[in-house]
Amino acid sequence: MPLRPLLTEEQIQKRILEMGAQIAADYPDGTLYLICILKGACYFLADLSRAITRDVRIDFMGISTYGSGKTTSGEVKITKDLDISLQDVHVLIVEDLIDSGVTLGYLMSLMQQRQPKSIRSTTLLEKPEHRLSNVKVDYVGFRIPDEFVVGYGLDYAEKYRNLRGIYILEGE
Repeated sequence: MPLRPLLTEEQIQKRILEMGAQIAADYPDGTLYLICILKGACYFLADLSRAITRDVRIDFMGISTYGSGKTTSGEVKITKDLDISLQDVHVLIVEDLIDSGVTLGYLMSLMQQRQPKSIRSTTLLEKPEHRLSNVKVDYVGFRIPDEFVVGYGLDYAEKYRNLRGIYILEGE
């Protein structure tokens, strides 16, 4: 399938440095857990965690909504839960892409039940046209058009994650 460039590695890294500085400024004290939503967000998490100039801790949560195609199943399934308690800590959910907001809304509700001190969210990419859930994203890297994108952790049937930039996947 043909790929059309959307964001270069340089654009992505520059924006992540800006986001890291803002997050560090917004969390001057207390324990900050970055909760990475697998698998796509692990690339973003690695770079973002290094861009945040304060101590952070990380954990991972696996969520499935897509299967192997280009459209969501609409059903949120936890495939891997956290290994840590969130009670009385600051939590930042780290996502690769927010489109409908259904998954993030589910995660925010789930995390809130675990009694963190605060909970916010960040995403590298956002597709505002797809928003079905009225969920707030606190830190957004890029707002992108309503296209299917791959690269920098995002995949199509487990392919293309390792690309350094982000590309629009054209055709089928």
